[in-house]
Amino acid sequence: MDWDNLRFFLETARAGTLAAAARRLEVDHTTVSRRIQALEKSLGRPLFVRSATGFAPTEAGRELLPHAEAMEAASRAIDADRAAHRPPGELAGTVRIGTTEGFGAAVLAPRLAAFGAAQPKLLVDLLAVPRTVNLGRREADIVVGLERPARGEVIAVRLCDYALRLYACADYLRAHAAIERTEDLAQHPFVGYIDDLLFSRELQYLREMGPPRRFALRSTSIVAQWQAVAAGAGLGVLPVFLAGADPRLREVLPGQASLTRTFWMSMPVENKGLPRMQAVWEFLKQVAADSGALLRGPDAAAATSGG
Repeated sequence: MDWDNLRFFLETARAGTLAAAARRLEVDHTTVSRRIQALEKSLGRPLFVRSATGFAPTEAGRELLPHAEAMEAASRAIDADRAAHRPPGELAGTVRIGTTEGFGAAVLAPRLAAFGAAQPKLLVDLLAVPRTVNLGRREADIVVGLERPARGEVIAVRLCDYALRLYACADYLRAHAAIERTEDLAQHPFVGYIDDLLFSRELQYLREMGPPRRFALRSTSIVAQWQAVAAGAGLGVLPVFLAGADPRLREVLPGQASLTRTFWMSMPVENKGLPRMQAVWEFLKQVAADSGALLRGPDAAAATSGG
């Protein structure tokens, strides 16, 4: 049986759609479809029920799934053995990191350039999106998210804390009523998330400050919120790592409107033995350790370190 075809079967079963499987496999969706059809022809049975909402395994597909997973595990073991016989320090292959949009763009992306230059045979994919990246569906090899995985055979660690504060642009503050206490916030429009599209309960922080009376703009994207606040749309609760160094922005009610959230890092247990996964895992831990001032603000970072 062709292992390549089984890979396409596995990813489709996990992702539920041809498009999602194609993204994971880095091919066109027509290639995924062709490979599955070839596998079904060789077995003489349909492996999926096709519908408008996606692909669901048939009984034959469910029977095949554990055998395909066993072959995948064997393939990973071979990869690990090959890696063990490479020259010390040399890493090769692909590692996909799934993370929140803002953290991926502002904290990880700038530091991945140097890491990639030091490991030219290692390709790092950065999946920085305003949603939860699913480890169970193999959307990524390592995930940095806002919640610790509740179940599954995964390794999870607390990566770092980060601060959020209330901001507005300088021009907005000059043109509108002064904000001297929390009660004054009711006179101002806010920029924030769309409640029914929140991908984590950890993003419900406006409830902790008191629900705004009105919104100027709502978005699923924290980067879009940041840019809207900087353009003068209204007030917004933003991560310090995005807004803290933006010269257009000013902190509103310093010391009175500050929140803390936590990033968790996780990966499947089966990835632990792969040198490239372990190297990226340790790299991400080091990035978090070195980024205290960026993540929590220079004053908070100094207090934490005792400086």
